[in-house]
Amino acid sequence: MPLSLTAANNVIARAHAKAHALGIKVTVAIVDEGGHLVALGRMDGAMPLSPQLAEAKAVGAAMFRRDGEALAKIAQDRPGFFNAADRLVRVPLIPGLGSALIAENGNVVGAVGVSGGRPDQDLECAEAGLSEL
Repeated sequence: MPLSLTAANNVIARAHAKAHALGIKVTVAIVDEGGHLVALGRMDGAMPLSPQLAEAKAVGAAMFRRDGEALAKIAQDRPGFFNAADRLVRVPLIPGLGSALIAENGNVVGAVGVSGGRPDQDLECAEAGLSEL
C-alpha cells in the first residue's frame, strides 16, 4: 500500500516535535518509494536551503533503498558510480546522516529526509518521525 499523505504528515509532525525539543529548526521531506515528494514541512525560521537538502536526502534513501549513512558509504567507496547515479534522478542526492527508509510489512514505501540541525540531530528527528509507524 502506498504511503498516505496522512502518514507522511504525522511523520513530519513528530520530527518537528523532536526538533523543537532539541532547540533546532528543520525541514522534513517525505518521498514515496519512487522518490517523489509526498509532503514537506519547514519549521518557521529553518534555513532557506533546508527544503532542497531534506528532499535530496530523502530521494537518495528511497532510490538506493538505504539510509543516509549507508548511502554515504557507497559515495565514499564508489564515487564514480555514485556520481553517475546522482545524475539519473531529478534532484541531487545528499548522502549522510539525516535520512531513513519508511517501511510497512517489510516493504519500502518511502523515505524521510531532515535538514537544519547537525547531522546527528537531523537523524534523531528522522527517527523520531518514524517512531510510531
